[in-house]
Amino acid sequence: MKQYTDLEYLKLSGPEKFANKFSRFFFGIPHALLKFLKAIGRFFANIGKKIAHVFVNIYRTFVCGDWKTRVSYFIMGFGNLSRGQILRGLLFLIFQIVFIGYIAIWGWKWLAQMGTLGTVGPEEIYDEIYDSYITIYHDNSFKILLYSVLTLFFCVGYIVTWYFNIEQNRIAEEIIGSSKRKALKKACKKELKAAQDDAAKEEIKARYKAEIEAVPVKKLRSGKDDVRSLVDDQFHKTLLALPLIGILIFTVMPIVFMILVAFTNYDGAHNGYSNNLFHWVGWDNFNTMLNWKTGNKAYSAAFGEILAWTLMWSVFATFTCYFLGMFVAIMINKKGIKLKKVWRTILVLTIAIPQFISLLYVSKLFADKGIVLTYLQKWFHVPETFSFYGPNATAWTARITVVVINIWIGIPYLMLMATGILMNIPEDLYESAKIDGANVFQQYVKITLPYIMFITGPYLLTSFIGNMNNFNVIFLLTGGAPTNAAASAASGSVGYTDLLITWLFKMTTGANSEYYMASVVGIMIFVVTAFIAMIVYNVMPSTKNEEDYQ
Repeated sequence: MKQYTDLEYLKLSGPEKFANKFSRFFFGIPHALLKFLKAIGRFFANIGKKIAHVFVNIYRTFVCGDWKTRVSYFIMGFGNLSRGQILRGLLFLIFQIVFIGYIAIWGWKWLAQMGTLGTVGPEEIYDEIYDSYITIYHDNSFKILLYSVLTLFFCVGYIVTWYFNIEQNRIAEEIIGSSKRKALKKACKKELKAAQDDAAKEEIKARYKAEIEAVPVKKLRSGKDDVRSLVDDQFHKTLLALPLIGILIFTVMPIVFMILVAFTNYDGAHNGYSNNLFHWVGWDNFNTMLNWKTGNKAYSAAFGEILAWTLMWSVFATFTCYFLGMFVAIMINKKGIKLKKVWRTILVLTIAIPQFISLLYVSKLFADKGIVLTYLQKWFHVPETFSFYGPNATAWTARITVVVINIWIGIPYLMLMATGILMNIPEDLYESAKIDGANVFQQYVKITLPYIMFITGPYLLTSFIGNMNNFNVIFLLTGGAPTNAAASAASGSVGYTDLLITWLFKMTTGANSEYYMASVVGIMIFVVTAFIAMIVYNVMPSTKNEEDYQ
């Protein structure tokens, strides 16, 4: 690929510039992938360095610390209690007692069964008193997996707290200077052994005594100081503690549980309690979904088709709303337009009404017997077999319909955002462009569009990812219809407008309730969205040149 200087590039024609940019983009893909892989390598290398640094700190603190610190390795909070930090010491000690008690009474039992997820399922025995068979329940695979995950998180929390306890002792020693005095005493003994006469020994003792006495002794924080700090200079940590715990319990743990379910055969026939127990199956579910070595080809075909439509839907749903919303904002913001507040209010009403209501209403309007299709057949002689997304609809008719209806929903959001941005673009830029002879389209391409895209770049990325997981529009509008008979052979009643997220939902609500395959789909959705997000986020100008439009 030929490299042009700035002057040579300016002399190129429009098609030549486009061809140059196009070739640069594709020739740059290998370099971008290599850069991405290097970034991943650096990320894991940094994690390895940090982990190694933690172990080094633990070793050094034990070797160089005093006896109070060493006891804290086994009895959490002992160092704090012995140094007068009663509140901190009690919190560490209570946490350790609770953890040991939980592991001794319940935790070990769940962890011991995690490898098998239960061995004794439900059984029916004859009850002579009632003269009937009754079901006796034993192991519960679902409960074993859930409580095992909770126990593992508790163990990780204990390890982090234990390390924090060690760090508190190290910091306390640095504050009161005990670790430095201990090092000086050790160095003094070493020099005394090497000294030859009594005079040298006395000189060494005097010198080290002066150095030890010169070590500053600071006062450690008391319990009152800690409480005062939590509501003053550390108040941000106090406020963030509850949301962080909530994220761990209600977001991170369910994600880990869902990932583990993907490696089991958990479904309606193996629910782990009332029916058969479920167990680990390894990578079989991924083999089935992606058809790596064995498995049902229907799953891989359905996944590929739905993934392609999901990406296509995300592109059209994002950029149609983006550019049309921008154009609406430009038109309303244009000088000479009257009743600007009225037009904006009308558009805002679209998003003020809950989507649950508006989408169900619109779905009835465009249904086979709805008012839209009825009048189209009456006035424009549309064939009676025509359907927007009913059983008789074609795949692309239904897909175009949902994209068009989504425009009506998505335009107001971008209109409001673009309106605020347009009001902040300096008028001097447009005046200078007019003086230079730029027409309206050139002003839009050279000034308005770059400015708006720079500001809304992160929003555009989040909107794209959000549309990939846009459950509401598809489920409430079409329910995934019309049915895709070929894809439905895999799992659930798959439709031509189904996204991966709606397919996942249908897997869990069907007769078989294939939770394990739904978990696989959930993991694949995360992989695709994370890959796209990382690539786009690292190349968008909004994050690379933050100072350009300041």
